[in-house]
Amino acid sequence: MVLDLGENCMERADGEGMAATGADVQESEPILEKPKPVRARARTSSITQRDRLLHNGPQTQTCTSTLGNTQLEQRAKCAVGGNSRGAEPSDGPRRPLSLEIKPQRLRANHHQPDRKVVQPPWRCGAPSPPVRSLTSPSLGPGGWMRRSESTCTMNATAPPRAGRGRMRPATSLPHIARGIGATPLPTPSTPRGPCLLVALRPTNLEQERQTFFQSDYKYEPQFEYTSPEPSSVLEKYKEGSGLFLSQAVGIMECVLRKFGTYENFEEVTGGSVLPKSRVWSTARKYLQKEGCVGEVVVCLSDELLSQAVMMVESCRPTLTINLSGARQHWLEGMLRHEIGTHYLRGVNNSMQPWATAVGRKQFGLKPANPTEEGLASLHSVLLRKQPFLWRAALLYYTVYHAANMSFSQLFSHIARFVQDPAVRWEYCLRAKRGQTDTSKPGCFSKDQVYLDGILRILRHRRNIDFKMLTSLGKVSYEDVERLRPFAVLHKTKIPHFMRDQERYLQQLDHIVTVNELNDAELQELVP
Repeated sequence: MVLDLGENCMERADGEGMAATGADVQESEPILEKPKPVRARARTSSITQRDRLLHNGPQTQTCTSTLGNTQLEQRAKCAVGGNSRGAEPSDGPRRPLSLEIKPQRLRANHHQPDRKVVQPPWRCGAPSPPVRSLTSPSLGPGGWMRRSESTCTMNATAPPRAGRGRMRPATSLPHIARGIGATPLPTPSTPRGPCLLVALRPTNLEQERQTFFQSDYKYEPQFEYTSPEPSSVLEKYKEGSGLFLSQAVGIMECVLRKFGTYENFEEVTGGSVLPKSRVWSTARKYLQKEGCVGEVVVCLSDELLSQAVMMVESCRPTLTINLSGARQHWLEGMLRHEIGTHYLRGVNNSMQPWATAVGRKQFGLKPANPTEEGLASLHSVLLRKQPFLWRAALLYYTVYHAANMSFSQLFSHIARFVQDPAVRWEYCLRAKRGQTDTSKPGCFSKDQVYLDGILRILRHRRNIDFKMLTSLGKVSYEDVERLRPFAVLHKTKIPHFMRDQERYLQQLDHIVTVNELNDAELQELVP
């Protein structure tokens, strides 16, 4: 697993330091490893085990140390896999055994399992694709998995550097492979645009933020963009829905009745913001729960607009966590959202016949959203004692009103629910992104997908086979029964919190009760 403690990403060798201890939880800084004593051994080599395999092939025996010349003879025998070739003792220094070259005829005697390593296209000279995401299927050329929602890196991060341990090759990590015959990767003449939210991040964000706050919240920000999205994209998301507006308001009012303010709710239910060492420890333990140790790179950042994002960088699944939002009681919920839902469904999707854009079209699949983000959002609060759906509700509410208000009007309007000006700024920015002149009404409605997906899933929770929904990959709950006969279920993964279906349904019922949702109303709104 790779974990970043700021600017760099480091990776531990498999199994190293994976056992969690009490010190992991209590320490506020990463624990420095003491150097291990090296046992003296005759004619040792600094060549790693991997290099030894490359030079000598797999070794079928392990030799133990003995006294005298017998030791040299046994080692020589081991170096050729137990063959009869002997080793003459010599007075001068000899070549390390790990560099002994085995004749081809002797290598052929070893029976190695046939393993075909599929190299990513750019290993063979093709251009490397841009950063992609694991969280939703791309319907564009190449069939790459791209995040369709609003959690994306806002600033480009520094490329990871090798730290302690060995960097594993990208091909040893699970990735979303392109299917046979899929559209080839784009060449430099047909570049892919940047991730949607990167393109919609204003280049003058900090300047406009400072001007807005200095104006006593009266100024209308004038945003500039490096690569504005095509008008067709902004046109698609210009309308805010009011279908679940009543439910959104009801959820937030329920929280305010119980906690008084959102800030108090955050402090009481979220707990304190965790130091880097605790974030590291919690992420490591969660990866163990899901059997993903060594598969996912974990980076820590202060530059995310969202709480976290799961991306694919150079074929390596990478989770970037926003340190400012890593709270004691909410962090594992975020890991269930990003790894337990987006990552595992992405891995499962890669095994299915609809893994590519062509396959999705052949099977006539519905869009993965709002199911994908709705399911992930439910998992964020699933195991909380008080699983309020506050964030999804406020995003839905803010987008709806942004369609009819300027930036400053919207900022003032949501003060009913959020007092902290810095938090209000973030919600208004998300709802208004893509706009240049924010004095005009307008919204970017993508953030409404969370509550929309949550309520649709809760409406049909008694009829959905959630294990099958996860195994099928990036599909809508409406397609589950139709796709069941074609599913490839061998080696698919189910998150640990979903394995007990009876308990899982009880937790969904608890979410409905705590948020004071009405099943009859949901049945009327969602057929």
